[in-house]
Amino acid sequence: MSAHRGQPSDYHKSMAATINPEGVPMTELRFSAAKLVAISMLAITLGGCVVAAAPPRRYYAGPAVVVEPPPPRVEEYGAPPAPGYIWLGGYWRWEGGRHVWVAGHWEHPHPHERWVPHHWVHERDGWFLVEGHWERR
Repeated sequence: MSAHRGQPSDYHKSMAATINPEGVPMTELRFSAAKLVAISMLAITLGGCVVAAAPPRRYYAGPAVVVEPPPPRVEEYGAPPAPGYIWLGGYWRWEGGRHVWVAGHWEHPHPHERWVPHHWVHERDGWFLVEGHWERR
């Protein structure tokens, strides 16, 4: 206010034009709106760049087999050759147009890994052998 009571000064008159009804200077609102638009544009632009991980790929050993594999055999095995060894069970392999049994064996485990046994997966085209392998725990 100016020296004259009740009369606004030139400064107050100029500020009155730049203050909205909530009492926030318009320059702050323009700055906030500009930031909001910039952030929105950045989000829209980067939103199209999201890359989803591909599903895990299955690796099959050999072609599709139309004949279902027989049930696994029950194998008898003795004591391990050394402490800490584990038994890796046998499996059916497709060979020469028929299923052939591959006997299990003892193996020393791999550190920080677990054995995933051979197994058959049925899909639209037939049966596929997934070979046994070691995978990280």
